Amino acid sequence: MATLAQLKLLITLARADGSIGDLEKNYIINIGRANQVYPDEVEPLFAQQHAGVVPDNLTNDQKFEYIFSLVQLMKIDERMYKPELQFCSKVATRLGYQQQAMFDLLLHVRSDTMAQAEKEELKRSLEKYLS
Repeated sequence: MATLAQLKLLITLARADGSIGDLEKNYIINIGRANQVYPDEVEPLFAQQHAGVVPDNLTNDQKFEYIFSLVQLMKIDERMYKPELQFCSKVATRLGYQQQAMFDLLLHVRSDTMAQAEKEELKRSLEKYLS
């Protein structure tokens, strides 16, 4: 299940700075809810270690959602740590994005809710970085 893999990646990123804050936890739970994975299914994932595996055969839309949610989570506590940046860059590469995509994401993704039109525009602009 692509959503479960995405949630595990988000949890791994949230742990990169040493702890999972309440804002990060709520963000991850809300990503689950938006994809019909309920909080009682997500909660146990916080107590587990995850390998950070990126599934094969993701659509371009799924790839964008993965990397978008990772960058948004990284920015949610208004601090970005080197291990978080490195993790996001590795995942972006595994998803097939060129390195420049991360710079664009860091410039344009906000930690608060973004309008669907903004996300669609960002997704279109990132397609040129997909291998």
